[in-house]
Amino acid sequence: MTSVPTVLSIALDETSDPVLRPLPGEVARLLDEVGAPPRLVAHLRAVHDVADRIVDWVGRHCPALAVDREAVLFGAATHDIGKTLHPGELSGPGDRHERAGRELLLAHGVRPDAARFAGTHASWGAPGVAVEDLLVSLADKVWKNKRVADLEDLVVAELSRAGGRPVWQEFLDLDAFLTGLGEGADLRLAWQAAHPVQG
Repeated sequence: MTSVPTVLSIALDETSDPVLRPLPGEVARLLDEVGAPPRLVAHLRAVHDVADRIVDWVGRHCPALAVDREAVLFGAATHDIGKTLHPGELSGPGDRHERAGRELLLAHGVRPDAARFAGTHASWGAPGVAVEDLLVSLADKVWKNKRVADLEDLVVAELSRAGGRPVWQEFLDLDAFLTGLGEGADLRLAWQAAHPVQG
């Protein structure tokens, strides 16, 4: 008899196909506390893993670009937490989870600067969006090999500004990196789909 995966096991247990970095322990406990659906936990883990890879690449590729690594990883690990309150948005469109997620995080003692990602992950073109917000948004797209030109252009501009390299060169380098990341999308999508929408 196979056991039903728990929020904590989905968030923290070792995976092999694909290999995914575990969610931070405090995030796993929060997702368990709020009763996050299994598919949401799987999605957050996949996006968190991709965000980790993106931040590592940015650090190697453009060390002059100051990025708050922990903020990006926390944002990726919690960006869709509002779908706990709006589970229909796990399998269909909707943006009610964005405000709800920010409010849920604040209600659980998360600082506003960390809770913001729940509200900014789909609005990368808004004024005042920081590079960390852009990287969370990028991870939320490329984990499933979705490419969004205007979002990528904003990331390219940040890389070019910080590193002083031409925009076209940054575009080519980012494109090559994201293409490589996209090659693992089918495994990530299959892993997420193996977890039920409802607990």
